[in-house]
Amino acid sequence: MKLYVVIVLLFLGNLIAQAQPSIIAHRGFSFVAPENTVASAQLAWQQNADAVELDIYLSKDNRVVVIHDNNTKRTTGQDYKVAETSADVLRTLDAGLWKGEQFKGEKIPFLEEIIATVPDGKKMVVEIKCGVEVLPALQQVVDRSGKKEQLIFIAFGWEIIAATKQMFPENACYWLSGSAADVQGKLEDAAKIGLDGINLNYKIVDEKTVEQAKALGLEVLSWTVDDPEEARRLVKIGVTGITTNRPDLMKNSL
Repeated sequence: MKLYVVIVLLFLGNLIAQAQPSIIAHRGFSFVAPENTVASAQLAWQQNADAVELDIYLSKDNRVVVIHDNNTKRTTGQDYKVAETSADVLRTLDAGLWKGEQFKGEKIPFLEEIIATVPDGKKMVVEIKCGVEVLPALQQVVDRSGKKEQLIFIAFGWEIIAATKQMFPENACYWLSGSAADVQGKLEDAAKIGLDGINLNYKIVDEKTVEQAKALGLEVLSWTVDDPEEARRLVKIGVTGITTNRPDLMKNSL
């Protein structure tokens, strides 16, 4: 009888473990810290996030920098186009003060600075916001990081995510989309080019889409979810990763 109970408990434990989604901190713990900064990443790890998501562009002098927009106005107050500006100029900008005095002096990070924060057993989700021109510099950063196996790549652009998968065949790569119509037209193509899954706006994720994706061997992730009830709905239908501004809330709720 005792052996039976132990077997049942182990079985239930495995089911529970399988049902737990990965909690991906959107641009770090961006609810409280300036997005896409070292401070934001470190705070996300403190909340026990499973992964940190960040965004990258290529600077004029071929440095991979971490920033969401193609210009610096929103997060630094000074207006420079990232692709037309050298890294030494970008690094003079304050990317933290807009979020609070306590973050004054936070810089626009180089990708390698954020990768260096990733603890053992955790992942970093790198969203490529520009085009294929970033890939040679990205490969150099990844190869030097010593944490290649902890990196995941995502992108909205079909060309860039396909090329990224070719460059990093051993790393998980996911196509991003917020359009239900586009998803239906691209699922089979995603499987054919060897992508690992799709990463969708939570509003377009339904049970049918998840079933179709999984039938093709594609994992389904979702963004950006700050409502625990919505997160529970997504997990119930088979979503395996939740991107959120509130890793603290999600960790406590799921």
